[in-house]
Amino acid sequence: MAEEENTTETTQAAESAPVSTERFGLTVNGGSITTSLPLQGAIKKWADFNVGDVIKVQYRIKEGDKERVQAYEGSVISIRGDGFNKTFIVRRISHDVGVERIFPYHTPAIQKIEVVRRGRVRRAKLFYLRGKTGKESRIKEAVNTDRPTTSVRKKAATAVKKKTSTSAKKGSKAKSGAKSGAKSKAGA
Repeated sequence: MAEEENTTETTQAAESAPVSTERFGLTVNGGSITTSLPLQGAIKKWADFNVGDVIKVQYRIKEGDKERVQAYEGSVISIRGDGFNKTFIVRRISHDVGVERIFPYHTPAIQKIEVVRRGRVRRAKLFYLRGKTGKESRIKEAVNTDRPTTSVRKKAATAVKKKTSTSAKKGSKAKSGAKSGAKSKAGA
């Protein structure tokens, strides 16, 4: 009888408590995954940069009992992952040797990220730069973002050309028609 009471007590306790397991900072409740409070404070928001941009990463380095900040400047050739798994690869040329470094986006070791120059690229990953040297490896600089894009400017320019060319054609037809009418009257 004592065993029956213990089993009923444990089943009632299990039914009243929500099923929750915490692993690696994630709380799993009934199939939905939500982040716990300690991880929400760890989310970093750096300067907005993209693939092709030249950035300067201020990175904290520990050497023994000392800590210093080292700047690492180079081109962003890849951004991958999402959330806490987000990383980016920065490539630079050091003493005629290409050096790449992978940085986790949300690491506390990064003190600051600043964008030196914006690049205009048409790829999501710039791994082809590994085989290029000198002028070949240069990335075009992005135009001022305040101005409209080139496609908008081209459309506007063609609209202006069409408008002026149609009005010029109408005027020339009217003049030529008047001349031909004058000739026909003179001939009659």
